Amino acid sequence: MSDTAWIETTAARAAEFRRMHQGPGMLVMPNAWDAASARTFEAAGFPAIATTSGGVAVSLGYQDHEGAPVEEMLAAAGRITRAVAVPVTLDLEAGYGLPPAELIQRTVALGAVGCNLEDSDHHGEAVLVGADAHAERIAAARAAARALGVDLVLNSRIDVFIHRMGTPEEQLAEGVRRGQLYRDAGADCLYPIGLRDEAILAAFVKAVGVPVNINTRRNGGIPLTRLAAIGVRRVTFATSLFRDLQDVLGGFATEIRDALPLDAVRKSSA
Repeated sequence: MSDTAWIETTAARAAEFRRMHQGPGMLVMPNAWDAASARTFEAAGFPAIATTSGGVAVSLGYQDHEGAPVEEMLAAAGRITRAVAVPVTLDLEAGYGLPPAELIQRTVALGAVGCNLEDSDHHGEAVLVGADAHAERIAAARAAARALGVDLVLNSRIDVFIHRMGTPEEQLAEGVRRGQLYRDAGADCLYPIGLRDEAILAAFVKAVGVPVNINTRRNGGIPLTRLAAIGVRRVTFATSLFRDLQDVLGGFATEIRDALPLDAVRKSSA
């Protein structure tokens, strides 16, 4: 496929993905960590897939929070986008220290239709990067996407709530302040990860005026019906499905070990 055809195809998929945020239903996306999990989610009928940086990093033998080399993370993302026909949006953590223009160019080259960018400071002394600095990064990413002709869906993660910075009321005020800055800079969707209080979530949704992404769990968290009633437009699962599968595999391993003859267990542990 020529570069022009690739851009046109990716742009069309990005437009399709953008429409999914407008309803009529809430967009629910599982988070894949490799090609196999992505294919499983696609086969189950999900219209789009997100990636989980935590699941990808751990499956590659690294820690989350930019503990894995960027080249390995992007290579894994490329395997996911190539494995499925549905739109894929990437969890790009805090951007891996890459200039926004390069980050977006590489995202588009992988065939992804959107990305997360979070405002945690993984390599400095602060918990969060400054709101203005993150807004500048969002604006630069938006400009880079437009220059490429692909209207990527930029999902700006707001980490005030997950870090429990202040009282719930203070978290809401700072979360809204950051959300409005990021929205005005070009973010299409806001992701207040760790926000679990329904009343505070409803106030946040009302204040920011763009689609809101909330992460939940298969068993636990705010029910999907309640999230829809509050006005949440997009739901993802972060690393929870990856962790659930690790728990299942651990259970299988224990069952197999316990079914072995005692001498076989001794030999395997020698």
